Amino acid sequence: MLTTLLLVFLIGYLLITLEDVIHINKTATALITGVLCWTIYAVSEPDHHVVGEQLGHHLIDIAAILFFLLGAMTIVELIDAHEGFTLITDRIASRNTRTLLWITCALSFFLSALLDNLTTAIVMISVLRKLIRDPDQRRLMAGMTIIACNAGGAWSPIGDVTTTMLWIGGQITTANIIKTVLLPSSVALLVPLLIVTFRYPAGSTSFVATSDEDGASRPYVNQIARRDRRLMLSIGLGGMLFVPIFKTLTGLPPYMGVMLALGVIWLASEIIHKDKDEAAREPLTPAYALQNIDTPSVLFFLGILLAVGALEATGGLRAMATYLNESVGNLDVIVLLIGLVSAVVDNVPIVAATMGMYDLQTYPTDNKLWEFLAYCAGTGGSVLVIGSAAGVAVMGMEKLEFGWYLRKISWLALLGYLAGAGTYLAQMALFN
Repeated sequence: MLTTLLLVFLIGYLLITLEDVIHINKTATALITGVLCWTIYAVSEPDHHVVGEQLGHHLIDIAAILFFLLGAMTIVELIDAHEGFTLITDRIASRNTRTLLWITCALSFFLSALLDNLTTAIVMISVLRKLIRDPDQRRLMAGMTIIACNAGGAWSPIGDVTTTMLWIGGQITTANIIKTVLLPSSVALLVPLLIVTFRYPAGSTSFVATSDEDGASRPYVNQIARRDRRLMLSIGLGGMLFVPIFKTLTGLPPYMGVMLALGVIWLASEIIHKDKDEAAREPLTPAYALQNIDTPSVLFFLGILLAVGALEATGGLRAMATYLNESVGNLDVIVLLIGLVSAVVDNVPIVAATMGMYDLQTYPTDNKLWEFLAYCAGTGGSVLVIGSAAGVAVMGMEKLEFGWYLRKISWLALLGYLAGAGTYLAQMALFN
């Protein structure tokens, strides 16, 4: 059964990677793969009740991610509809390509530590759409944004879901993870960033859109007061910043905080536009924003997580982790490989399986194993575009093909990942 399940997963994964060759939408492939994996498990298991319970358990975790994604996307769409991002783009709209690249990556790196890498990726792609009209340049910067978001999320306990898991589980503490992983994460971004920088001539420029140009193509934009733009941007980003605080104070999952933020910004939009006629209000309403979010990407994410959940429920992922432990032996190499595996399958169940393999009695809080795992699981997903939530979101928003990312970005991400890992191990050798 497990062999058949793995075969279906690998075939589905292969078809997703060949989307631009076979011309079959990746969302359809992911949904079929996810359902087939659970179907194979259900048919092979005599007690269907057990399978149903396991599916329900995984659906709780999947729904939490999907609701978070839907809420964050809607908030970003609302800010975008009110041209709130022009308050950022008008301040960083340098026409120098190198400068734009560095500003974009720096913002992505630090914002992802404050918000999380998924939300930051959504925000930064929205900003890039306002800044850069050339599709080739924007795709390259979108790829670099994925690397920057994942690198930024790895050193913060709220920046990446796997780091958050380790934080909540007691494997790491806030101050220590920042102190030990910040430098390696910075290296993981700087190495590819320097390579891409020197690919552009020193004086190269980008065609940068301004708020006036964008307003000309969207007439209702000129009707939005600067006060309203500032208000919607402040509520939207402030609400996202409040999510980890809300989680810490209440213990409720992050999607509850996102839904609260969505409710507040929804209410604000209703109030500030209550006197406008229907035609003027429609493109500024949350209902309109919900129509514009990238639903196929959300469903793609659902399919992938269902397939990975089936592998976890049947013990496939745990068997993989145990095999690595027995055949490789060296913990540093195992964790390095886990990071690369997280580029192929979701890093959440991989980290969950690893946490189950190694106990806190043997490897106490802030042990090297947990710190290195936080770095590798967080940044390893950048090697493939579907290896992280940020990558999946950007893939959908910018329509990045798997093959294009593999040719243009993957090797850069891999170099950065290995350089950051080497930096962490050297750092440990020197100071410990």
